[in-house]
Amino acid sequence: MEFQFIVAEPNFAPHIALIRLNRPKELNALNLQLMLELKHALAQFDEDDSVRCIIITGNEQAFAAGADIKQMESKNAIDLLKIDQFETWDQIRKTKKPIIAAVSGFALGGGCELAMTCDMIVASESAKFGQPEIKIGIMPGAGGTQRLTRAVGKALAMEMVLTGKFISAEEAMRAGLVNKVVPEEVYLDEAVKMAKEISLMSPISIRLAKESVLKAFDTGLQEGLYFERKNFYMCFASEDQKEGMKAFVEKRKPEFKGN
Repeated sequence: MEFQFIVAEPNFAPHIALIRLNRPKELNALNLQLMLELKHALAQFDEDDSVRCIIITGNEQAFAAGADIKQMESKNAIDLLKIDQFETWDQIRKTKKPIIAAVSGFALGGGCELAMTCDMIVASESAKFGQPEIKIGIMPGAGGTQRLTRAVGKALAMEMVLTGKFISAEEAMRAGLVNKVVPEEVYLDEAVKMAKEISLMSPISIRLAKESVLKAFDTGLQEGLYFERKNFYMCFASEDQKEGMKAFVEKRKPEFKGN
C-alpha cells in the first residue's frame, strides 16, 4: 500500500528495517490511517527474510504525542466498536521479529503504549513518557494500564494513569520501562547498534526466545516453563543450532542463515 503517514525503509542497515512515524506537524499523533500503514509495514517486514530486526521511531521532538483526538472526539462507543481500532495493535503484538522503539521527545498516551508494545526501548535524554488520557475524561485503551503496570509496578503506574503525570527518560529507565538513555543526537544510532547486535544472532532462536519471553506475561510459571522447554527443543531442529555449536567448538564466529 502507499504510505502517507509513515516512512518505511526495509534496508536502513544490513538486516535492519526502519519505520519512521511521519506526521511532524501533529507531533506524530496516531490516527487510524497511520496505524493501518504501520500494521502493513510490520507485516511486510515480518515476512521479509532479509530483515532480522525492526526499529520504530519518530523525530527528535516526538515519538508520538498520543492518539489523534480530533479523529476520536465525535465518536461514540458503537462507532469505536465498529472501527475496531485496536485490531492493529494486536498485529503489532503478533510481529515475530524483534522491534526496538527509538524514542525522543514526547511518548504520550497512544505513543507511550506503542513504545511499550515494542520489545525494547532506547530513549533520548529528552524523552518523556506518560498516559495523560485521564485529563480529557477517558483512560488508556491500547494497553497502557496493563503494560505500564507490568513494566514499572502498581504504585508508579497508578500515579501516571490517575494523574496524567509524565516521567523523564531517566525515571523511565530506573523504573524498568526503557533499556537505555543516551544523548538526543545518538538515540537512533544506539537503537541501530542494538539491532545490529540482535541481527548477528540466529533468526530462528531469536524468534523462539522472543515468543518465550512474551509468554511470561500471559501465563503462570509452570505453563511458561513448559512453553520455554518446547521452544528450546525446537532450536535443535535448525541448521543455525548446528552452526552455532560447531562454531563454538571451533572457536570462530558463527554464520547464521535463519535455517
